[in-house]
Amino acid sequence: MTEPQQKIKELDGKQLYYSFLSGAQRIFENQKLLNKINVFPVSDADTGTNLASTMRSIMDAIIPTDNFKQAAGAIADAALTGARGNSGIIFAQFLYGFSNEIKTDQTIDIKSFAVSMRNAVDYAYEAIANPLEGTILTVIKDWANYLYALKDIIDDFIKLLVEAFEIAQKSLTETTNQLEVLARSHVVDAGAKGFVVFLEGFLDFFTKGSSHIQVIGADLIAEKPDTSAVSHDIITFRYCAEAMLSGTDLNKAKIQNVIRNCGDSLVIAGSKMKMRIHIHTDFPAELFSTLQKYGNITYQKVDDMVMQKEIQYNRKSNIALLTDSTCDLPKELVDRYQIHVVPLSIHFGDQFFLDRVTIQPPQFYSFMEKFEDSPTSAQPAYKDFQNKYEYLCTHYDSVIGLNLTQAMSGTFFNSSKAANDVGQRIGKNINVFDSKTLTGGLGLIVLRIARAIEEGLSDDIIISKINEWIGKSNLRISVTTLKYIVRTGRVSPFKSFVARLLDLKPIIRIDETGRAELLSKSFTEMGSMKKIIRNIGKIAAKNKIWEYAITHANNQKSADWFMSEMERITGKRPVFVEQASPALGANTGPGVVAIAYMLE
Repeated sequence: MTEPQQKIKELDGKQLYYSFLSGAQRIFENQKLLNKINVFPVSDADTGTNLASTMRSIMDAIIPTDNFKQAAGAIADAALTGARGNSGIIFAQFLYGFSNEIKTDQTIDIKSFAVSMRNAVDYAYEAIANPLEGTILTVIKDWANYLYALKDIIDDFIKLLVEAFEIAQKSLTETTNQLEVLARSHVVDAGAKGFVVFLEGFLDFFTKGSSHIQVIGADLIAEKPDTSAVSHDIITFRYCAEAMLSGTDLNKAKIQNVIRNCGDSLVIAGSKMKMRIHIHTDFPAELFSTLQKYGNITYQKVDDMVMQKEIQYNRKSNIALLTDSTCDLPKELVDRYQIHVVPLSIHFGDQFFLDRVTIQPPQFYSFMEKFEDSPTSAQPAYKDFQNKYEYLCTHYDSVIGLNLTQAMSGTFFNSSKAANDVGQRIGKNINVFDSKTLTGGLGLIVLRIARAIEEGLSDDIIISKINEWIGKSNLRISVTTLKYIVRTGRVSPFKSFVARLLDLKPIIRIDETGRAELLSKSFTEMGSMKKIIRNIGKIAAKNKIWEYAITHANNQKSADWFMSEMERITGKRPVFVEQASPALGANTGPGVVAIAYMLE
């Protein structure tokens, strides 16, 4: 790393990289503040987290090189890959423009640096469907324009950056009066503040040298957020959706025109080969169904901004409850109890979607008819759980996790490993359980825990009861064909051979170990359904049923029949009837109906 000199007339690639590390460190240090003042474009309190994620990607992906253009290109590519949120993607696009405009190679002088920065401003503005002044855009523009104005009269990078930084600070202060929402909240724009904070760290490298840089991470957990002082407006569109598209000739104008009416805060960054898309929308599944027509979706993320705001400002408990998308709980129950859900992924060949987020059951069954490849499901990655547990630990005193049976998926393994790693590092209490079931069975256990949390039971008491509730959970599944389940290995092909040979309609149960077991079979679907009801009726005659739920894979008619029969047996309506998650449909095929019940 280069120590500060009396005068710096040219920069090389390593100097650029380490100055970015210094800027990243300032972002990490101010992450909490940036989240707190985040009121535009929506008050979802995540600008600091998003900018930190962008910086973490740069820190993790870059190998320093002396070649300035190569280093700038690598930084821009890493930023585009890791960018999150409105400000993060705008910043990434600005860096892409800067790297693209560089004409030199090994080193860069002040004039070329200033020209490239000024030209990069156009890239940032062009990325946004409806650019507004008083945001990060304005401060970037004012800073870059001042660099350009000084390029012929200053021959020292340190002096250039010092004077331009003062302009950036002044521009930041003025954002408060440029947007009504900022003036009403008496704050500057959070994204603009993040850019100025970055510039401060960027400048530190040249004025203080490299000794102050500590490679700390964006994943470090801050203290519990301060929720005071800043007022927040209504969120217009619920979900913050992001996608990375890859292709050979991506058409930005065409994609922008197609999706601009899907919501607001549309930002499209990148090139014809790789494109990062950000938009706020109410219908992420429809959005991603459209995007897959224009390129290969290599990354996707959807944040529920309403839930984020509720957790930040109206949290119902100090105990967080996390599960996965195979629980099949309706959205209204997830919202009511503030349950956090990590989605599995659904794959059709090289296209993938997030279960119940970027693909809903109607799209899933439509795709089954459209795509030649049979759908498959995949567990959430370790990193997905790590990010979620880290987020929860910034808002809650403890976390309880419950996942689908580990006998059928590695979801529980990734969840428990991430929980253990995060819990030990942060010192928070995170307990994760294998539900030994799935779909409505998992949903009922999650619901019972959620109600216990709502009743005010302590973390210790709830944890002591979870294994008992798991043991009281039962699941019966009526299957129209075993071919999908056998293909996935969930049921032994030897056990299913006779059923397949005679085209019988099997009944599956999930046993005490969480494995699928062929319980019975019938010649017709109705015959199987009647056997399930007789079996549950016998159990209900001796045991009180706490609650029951019905899930189905595109088979509402059979679900309605089960609901009528279960109401007759139990005297109560189901706690929910829901389309099963696409993750279940990918492994069972259409037509499946599952009855989950839990004993008192």
